Amino acid sequence: MQWSLEQIRLFVGVAEGQSFSAVARDMRRAQSAVSSAIAMLEADLGVVLFERSSGRQPRLTRAGSALLEEARELLRQGERLEARAQGLVRGEEECLRLAQDEAMPYQPVLDSLEALAQAFPLLEVQLASGAQGDVARKLLERRADLGLLFHHEQMPAELERQRLGTIEMVTVCGAGHPLASAGPLQRRELARHRQLLMAPQGSHYPGGEQISPSVWRADSFYVMAELLMRNLGWAWLPRHVAQYPTYQAQLVELRCDWTPPPLVVELVCRRDEAPGPAALWLAKAFAEHLQAMD
Repeated sequence: MQWSLEQIRLFVGVAEGQSFSAVARDMRRAQSAVSSAIAMLEADLGVVLFERSSGRQPRLTRAGSALLEEARELLRQGERLEARAQGLVRGEEECLRLAQDEAMPYQPVLDSLEALAQAFPLLEVQLASGAQGDVARKLLERRADLGLLFHHEQMPAELERQRLGTIEMVTVCGAGHPLASAGPLQRRELARHRQLLMAPQGSHYPGGEQISPSVWRADSFYVMAELLMRNLGWAWLPRHVAQYPTYQAQLVELRCDWTPPPLVVELVCRRDEAPGPAALWLAKAFAEHLQAMD
C-alpha cells in the first residue's frame, strides 16, 4: 500500500463536484500535481476512479463510486486520530470509568452523560451501578476512575470526596400497611412497626437511625422499596426512589413529626489519582442537573 491520506483527500475533493483545477486552487497545488496524485492513487489501488473526457468535469466510475464512502471514512478516522492526540496532549482521558450508587437519580445522570458526549465526543465511557459499598470498592480496586455515591461517615482514607448536592428523604410504607391510613405520626407510633434500614449496621447513612426494636436491613434502596410494597415494614427512602413509576400506588408517603436530613450526593475519586478534565466537567454538569431537581 503506497497511497497516502493526501491522495485520498484529493480524490474526495474531486469526487464531490470540483474540477481538478478547483481542487488544485483550494489545495494551493498545481493542477498537474493533483492529476498526477490521483493517477498514482488509481495505480496503487488498481482501479480507475474517474472518467476523463476532454472538456468535461471528471465523473466517478463505478469503482470510484464504490470506494468514495470508504475514502470519506478514512478522512474521518484521520480527523478522530488528530483530535484524540490533541486531547491527550491537553491531558484529557482516553476512557472514563464511572461507578454510581444504583439509587442515584437517573435523570441528572443521563442528562449529564448526554452533555458529556457532546463536549468530549471521542471519550470512551464505562458506566457501572451497584448497591451500597460497591462504588467505593470499585474505586479502591482501581476498577473505576470516578464515583457518585451518597455520603456516609465510613469512607476509606484512600478516597477523596466532593459534595455535589442533596436529595430529599421521605418516610414511606406499602399501601396495605397499617400505617398507610394513619394520620400524622410520631416516632413512638413508628417504633411499633418493623423498620427497614440500610445495611450494614453502623453505615451512618442519613435515615440510618434505628427507632424500632424490630429491624430488617438491605444494601439497596430499591430492595427496600420491594419489601415495602409487600407491607413488610416502613422506611426512609430518597423521594425519587419512592416515586419511581413501578412503585406508584404501591407506596404511601407518611406524615411524621420527624424526617431524616437529606442524602448528600458526593463525587469520589482516589487521592493518588487526580480526576482529568472530562471527569471534572462531568462532576460540574451533574451538580447543575441535580440542583435543577429541587
